[in-house]
Amino acid sequence: MKLIIAATDGSEGAERAVAAAADLVKSINAKLLIVNVSGDEFSHAQILQLDQLRVTEGDALEEVSRSILSRATAVAQDHGAVNIETMAGAGDPAKSIMNIANRKHADAIVVGRRGCGQLEGLLIGSVSQKLTSLAHCVVMIVP
Repeated sequence: MKLIIAATDGSEGAERAVAAAADLVKSINAKLLIVNVSGDEFSHAQILQLDQLRVTEGDALEEVSRSILSRATAVAQDHGAVNIETMAGAGDPAKSIMNIANRKHADAIVVGRRGCGQLEGLLIGSVSQKLTSLAHCVVMIVP
C-alpha cells in the first residue's frame, strides 16, 4: 500500500478514522491524503447571516473545510504520520471521495462509521455504506 485516504467531516468519528489511518500509514510507510468534501451545509437562515456579514457561502465553506483539514492534519501528526497531504472538495461526499480515490489510485479509504450527517445517513444511506458498496479499493470503517 502506497496511498491511504482518510475522509473527514470534522466529526468525532472522522477524527478516530484519521487517527487510525495515520497509525496505518506510519506502520507501512505510506502517504496519507486527508480529504474533506463539503456539500450544501448551510441553512437558509445561515445564508442570510452570511449575506449580512458580506461573506459568500463559498468563502464560508472554504474556511470550514480549511479548519477541518487543519485539525485532521494535527491528529495525523500526533499519531506519527509524516507524509501528509490534504484536499478539499465539494458535492456528494461518497461520489467525490470515490472519484478522488480513483484518480489518485488509492489503496484504501478510511472513514468513520457515522459523521455529521447522521439523520440524513439514516434516511438515504451513509457515506461509509456507499463507499463499501461502490469503491474499487479497500474501505476501512472505524467505529
